[in-house]
Amino acid sequence: MAQFNRRDILLAGGAAVLSTDALSQATWTPQVEKGAKLRVMRWKRFVAGDEELWLANTKKFAEQFKVEVRVDSESFEDIRPKAAVAANVGSGPDIILGWYDDAHLYPDKLVSLTDVAEYLGRKYGGWYPVCRDYGMRGKDWIGLPIGANGGAMVYRKSHMKAAGFDSFPATTADYLKFAQAMHAKGTPVGHALGHASGDATTWCYWIVWGFGGQMVDGKGNVVINSPETIAALEYVKQLYATFPPGTLSWLDPSNNKAFLDGQISCTNNAISVYYVAKNSPDEKLKLMADDIDHANWPLGPTGKGSELHQITQGMVFKYSKYPKAAKEYLRFMMEQEQYVPWQTASLGYVMQPLKAYENSPIWTQEPKAAAFRHGLSRMRHHGYAGQLGYASAGAIADFIVVDMVAEAASGSKTPKEAAERAAARAARYYKV
Repeated sequence: MAQFNRRDILLAGGAAVLSTDALSQATWTPQVEKGAKLRVMRWKRFVAGDEELWLANTKKFAEQFKVEVRVDSESFEDIRPKAAVAANVGSGPDIILGWYDDAHLYPDKLVSLTDVAEYLGRKYGGWYPVCRDYGMRGKDWIGLPIGANGGAMVYRKSHMKAAGFDSFPATTADYLKFAQAMHAKGTPVGHALGHASGDATTWCYWIVWGFGGQMVDGKGNVVINSPETIAALEYVKQLYATFPPGTLSWLDPSNNKAFLDGQISCTNNAISVYYVAKNSPDEKLKLMADDIDHANWPLGPTGKGSELHQITQGMVFKYSKYPKAAKEYLRFMMEQEQYVPWQTASLGYVMQPLKAYENSPIWTQEPKAAAFRHGLSRMRHHGYAGQLGYASAGAIADFIVVDMVAEAASGSKTPKEAAERAAARAARYYKV
């Protein structure tokens, strides 16, 4: 993996990320405890460049600040329960890159990151509103959004055209026709319906929202059992009929593998499928990369964009002996000199939470990354239309929406029964 330095960033167009005004308004004085040692937990890689540059940037931090840093990588599904255990027992990694609003499950166990977040926001054009929703509790930042493993539709262009479509469907109605045509051609679509924190969660919320369903209303009342939700589930039942067998047990790696194996020709995913194909030594996969493209999520009957992406946040736990060093690490990793090369090396696998990074060179260098460039500006938080907090964090961690969609899709429950069960489960978290 090529190493990036400041000159590389400037030549690639990274200088455009910052303005002189932004630099003059943002100042930071590093503070690190003497003899500090840090342990960081993050996800196992789907994209080699992501992990390689993260570790390279970690090494830069360790050398610059004389702090020993250990990075542990865990599967997507293991991050959340291990973070919860660490919070409850008061021991574990100093920093955990958790999912969604995990920080709201144990806010009293976390170090405030308000000073770091406000500094970064001033310097890099501000945070997207959804990042403030996830990172803040009241006026305090309890998590620092690192970005989101972007979700878009990844598909084979030649298979789409063979099925009779000149462009990717823009509505859910046309997407169903597309899925049916692809199924008839033996090149089906497929979406995860197991307990996949990323791929299953994001597409299931998207489809429910697209029909006007939502977990709660603005007052926090559970309203998931609604005609709009049931309409979404009726739609999913038709869509599921075009899927290949096995999607009910798919976890986050499953649709990647199915796509690269040629079992499916369309799914929702980050840019990792394309990244693997493009960088593979296998000539067949290299040819597949040329045929891969990405599209934004089709619009549902509401006509409104309703995207959810797997946002990750850095959390610093109060049990850490070195909270200053931990905050310094997160600040360092979010600075342009580290963040831009990280995004570039991973082809934009992680979409930026700070607006200035819309100008990162990867978004113009790699045309097939375009669908991910503005993802977080289009995203709504999963607690919509209520507030994020303990209830929303518990509901998403319990896969209530995913299970509801899977039950209706597979026919194990009618759409009405699935919505009723989801409402009963949600009521245990939402008590207003």
